[in-house]
Amino acid sequence: MRRREFIALLGSAAAGWPLAARAQQRTRLPTIGFLGTVTPDAWGPFVAAFVQRLRELGWVDGRTIAVEYRWADARNERFAEIAAEFVRLKTDIIVTAASAVPAVKGETSTIPIVFALAPDPVGMGLVDSLARPGGNVTGLSLQTPDAASKRLELLREIVPNLRRLAILANVANPQALLEIRAVQAVASKLRLAVILSEIRRAEDIAPSFRALEGRADALYVCSNDPLLHSNQVRINTLTLLARLPAVYANKEYVAAGNLMSYGPNLPDLFRRAAEYVDKILKGAKPADLPVEQPTKFELVINLTTANALGLTIPESFLLRADEVIE
Repeated sequence: MRRREFIALLGSAAAGWPLAARAQQRTRLPTIGFLGTVTPDAWGPFVAAFVQRLRELGWVDGRTIAVEYRWADARNERFAEIAAEFVRLKTDIIVTAASAVPAVKGETSTIPIVFALAPDPVGMGLVDSLARPGGNVTGLSLQTPDAASKRLELLREIVPNLRRLAILANVANPQALLEIRAVQAVASKLRLAVILSEIRRAEDIAPSFRALEGRADALYVCSNDPLLHSNQVRINTLTLLARLPAVYANKEYVAAGNLMSYGPNLPDLFRRAAEYVDKILKGAKPADLPVEQPTKFELVINLTTANALGLTIPESFLLRADEVIE
């Protein structure tokens, strides 16, 4: 090949390098599969916290990372289907709630899985231990047994005549069963009679409240269940109509008109899930990343609802609250 022809060929090849480099860069973006167990609206604050923390760590969707969002819409049967799709897409990490992890693990034993919203990761069989998770799974615990005990103590503090406690739970959810046992254990120590109101589908919610009429002094709603979360408005309405003082894990229920919540700051857990993603993308293995506990808990009280229920909230209680809704 003559020198002139070689230089011309080299020049034409060089002209195509930027385009080729950009195309190559796009194919090499690390990809996160984000499996939301309910709807985008319900998890909006979680996604915002997750994305913001990723940005702070230098991961920008579409530039340095790609995020594939999928939503199960509170249909547990969708978990495995979405997980299989993430496997086909060859995602580098899957982020989801603990309730979806068993289905995701059933589809992959190699793609790292980061979970949030886990009441008891060891008890659920998600990890071997908190310190040494093992396998391809790690994430953030809700510390449910301890939080359940605190919720019940707080409820008893503002409902001094509490003798009969109803527990509303989706008994088809293994996470709920762990929480039920924790609440029952605390209730037994406090000598409270417990009525378990079992639901398995949305159609069970209204009948369960009718069955509680005249039988309970207060209500404990099990936390972070996709079925309950997606029927939040219905549960709020029926609780208020029954004039039952109720305690929840999520402050969204209280903002919507119910009495009280105590639990971890959930958006903060998703911020910290982004930190796991950062570490794994930089080479860490899930098996070597300990499961972390919540660091931010919030007590929220709706004073308007308390007044409507005829409850007098002690000033000392209000001073301890992180938020008082009036």
